[in-house]
Amino acid sequence: MDTSLGNRILFEDNHLIILNKHAGELVQGDKTGDPSLADKVMAFIKERDAKPGNVFLGIPHRLDRPVSGIVVYAKTSKGLSRMTDLFRVRNIMKTYWAIVEAAPKAESGRVVSYLRKNVKQNKSYSVTKEKEGYKKSVLNYRQLKSSDRYHLIKVDLETGRHHQIRVQLSDMGCIIKGDLKYGASRSNKDGSISLHARHVEFIHPVSKEEITITAPCPSDALWEFFERT
Repeated sequence: MDTSLGNRILFEDNHLIILNKHAGELVQGDKTGDPSLADKVMAFIKERDAKPGNVFLGIPHRLDRPVSGIVVYAKTSKGLSRMTDLFRVRNIMKTYWAIVEAAPKAESGRVVSYLRKNVKQNKSYSVTKEKEGYKKSVLNYRQLKSSDRYHLIKVDLETGRHHQIRVQLSDMGCIIKGDLKYGASRSNKDGSISLHARHVEFIHPVSKEEITITAPCPSDALWEFFERT
């Protein structure tokens, strides 16, 4: 059992377990065969709770591998179906923090464009006007802070498209630090991109409790500077 995993649990009850994902971790297994966070969570629950059979763990949403922050898993089928519905109808507020190479022209704003995923390239492309095969994508942003070289932007999503924040910030000239796929000048040493799922708010779909969660930022000097200040 990965005992350190317990320190990354941000919320847990009978139906849900919410964790702070490290950049580089897979939310669920893929064709690489690399161990996923889901695998670690199931092993952790099985040993901690001395479960004799298989552990159920449902995945109502995804987070890109190089991104850190909040991931919600479901521990029951009821929790999974209801959380999936919450994400589908956008009855959940998701806030991201992004460290970018250039400040936005306006301190805050709303970005609307149309995105299409290229499955073969695992990359999304955007256009500014409606076009067949492209999905409307909307986010709101605000610049929070600057260092001598980088800038911290808060992003609130209205839609949840493939690589949406990465594409739309790049289109603004605000390329996410380390995101080579969308134009960053250099990679981060650990292969991450400086995008963090920082905060979620939603009404628990079973207990009806109001859930508000903030994930601590990754442990590196730049993130710590922005989180501290």
